[in-house]
Amino acid sequence: MNYNYTFHVTRSEEDGEFLGQCAEFSSLSWLASEPEAALQGIRQVVAEVVVDLQANGEHVPDPLAAK
Repeated sequence: MNYNYTFHVTRSEEDGEFLGQCAEFSSLSWLASEPEAALQGIRQVVAEVVVDLQANGEHVPDPLAAK
């Protein structure tokens, strides 16, 4: 599965860690001590959510780049 979703990583001063987020799934995030780990974490969470949505016959968001 290759969805070209929009991911970004920022530094969360409040949490003291890096925050990975996905624009198409704004309710999901992942905190990690390294930016690469935050990106890997949010990508994995999104992949799992997409599989779950598909398994339940629910709508899977289109990537922003496809709009």
